[in-house]
Formats: sequence, C-alpha cells, structure tokens
Amino acid sequence: MKKISIVIPAYNEEGNIRVIAGVITDIFQPLAYDYELIFVNDGSTDRTPDILHELSREDGHIYYIELSRNFGHQSALKAGMDCARGDCVITMDCDMQHPPHLINDMLAKWEEGYDVVYTRRLEDKRIPGFKRMTSRAFYKFRNKISDIELEEGTADFRLVDRRVAQVFSSLTESDLFIRGMIKWIGFKQYAIAYEPGERFSGTTKYTVKSMFNLALKGITSFSVSPLYIAMYIGFIMSVLSSLYLPYVLYSHFTGDTTSGWSSIILTVVFFGGIQLMILGILGIYLGRLFIQSKNRPNYIIKETNLS
Repeated sequence: MKKISIVIPAYNEEGNIRVIAGVITDIFQPLAYDYELIFVNDGSTDRTPDILHELSREDGHIYYIELSRNFGHQSALKAGMDCARGDCVITMDCDMQHPPHLINDMLAKWEEGYDVVYTRRLEDKRIPGFKRMTSRAFYKFRNKISDIELEEGTADFRLVDRRVAQVFSSLTESDLFIRGMIKWIGFKQYAIAYEPGERFSGTTKYTVKSMFNLALKGITSFSVSPLYIAMYIGFIMSVLSSLYLPYVLYSHFTGDTTSGWSSIILTVVFFGGIQLMILGILGIYLGRLFIQSKNRPNYIIKETNLS
C-alpha cells in the first residue's frame, strides 16, 4: 500500500490544528492509502505544541516536529519534507485556506504519472486591491528576469513524488523560495487552479515585511539580472552625464559658475542615489553569499515523535 505524507507548518495555530487534522482524516478514510500527517511546530508561543502532543497520542497517523525556535514558514516546510517518509509528500497551510478536498485531485494526477502537482490560486476579491496588484507585479517582473517561470498565484500547496522530495532535500540553499526551487527541479508537473477558502481561525502570519522578504528571495535566488540591470543603469547614467559637459565648459569659460550651483547639487544627489541603489543590489548578493558560506542548517529540530 502506498504511503502519503502530509506536511503542515504551524505557527500559533491552536484554533486550526484539530479542525484540519479531522478533515484530512476524513478524506483518507475511504482511500486505499496509508498516510502520515506531520505538523511542524515553528516556535509557537500558544497551545499549539500541547495540542500536537495530544493529537499524536490520540491518532497513530499524526506526528509532530518541534523546531527550536521560529525559523519561518519556508524552513518549516523543508523540515517536514526532509523528515517525510511517504511515496509522495503533500504540503499545505494549517488555516484551511488551502482546500483539503483538492488532495483527491492531486493524488489522481500523481497516479497518472505526474511527479509534481502544484496549485495556482485564483484571484481572491477579498484580498485588498493593493496586495493583489503588487502580487501580479511581482510575478510579471520575476518572470521577465528569471529563466524559471512561475504562474501568477502559485502556492505552497503541492504534491511532490518521493524522487522530487529527495532531490529537494539534497539542496543546501540558505535562502529558501520553495515554489521556485520545485519549479527549477523540473520533472513532470501539473497545475490545479483553486479558489482559496476562508481562514478558519486566527490571523495571517504574513506581514508586509514577510511578503517583501519572500519576494526579494524569489528574485535574487533565481536570477542575477538585477546585477546586469545595475550595470546598465550605471552605463546609461554615465552617457547622460556626458551631455552635461557642454554646460560645464560654457560656465567655465564665461565665469558663470555660481549660477549652476543648484543644478550641480541636484546632479550630485541624483547620481549619489543611483550609486547607493547599485551598491545595495551588490550588497544583497554579497550578503547571501556570506550567509551561505556559513553553511548553517535551515532549521534545528528540538523534539519529534517520528522514528
């Protein structure tokens, strides 16, 4: 009998854990699969770990992984995928916004021979317009500068075959952008569109800062195009600055140098800003190399009942 692993990161999800565990149990009862439900406690400060311990004692299909602190959603996902033992691994969120009933469709496509079955979130009118606009802009910009194309709305709700999970576990990147990494790995992939459900309990853990950091990882982890863009900007600015030379010569020979003070200051400030921007781009890449060179793990497991 084939075994399915379901990996669910949980950060302060005490109101959602029992609900999603019950729904997934109901889904698998009529199916001819063995399964394990792995919750990854990502440093929760509420009753999440206590509830996970209780559930694991009540149901032999439920397991938990406790990380030593909050490492972030992507690291928690990787921890669960690295420890999963199934013939395929399904990752999803704990808040019920990833519709559990799609698991049946994912398994059907997996049985057809697809190695990766990922989901693509349809536009949710409940999300503020600004967030939807910035999300579209991110995917368009990222796809233009990267060789790996991601469809708009690609989510971390996916199924991956054991072969793909093993390749993913062997990757040692410090900055994780898993939806891009899975796309980069390749194999035979299939997308399922879905409408996100209502969050059952609690509030979203994705702040504006978290989304910005994830977007930055998505761009810099799979493309060096920002470095080329910085070079092009520097070249263009150098060419444009040469157009200022006739005015400089005219001012010099006529002795009218004081009147140009404001334009010089404006030019210095403008080019200074461009230089700082380019240095910032270089700094981001150098910083990622510095962190990667330390070779620290993506997560540290404090406790688990997985044998």
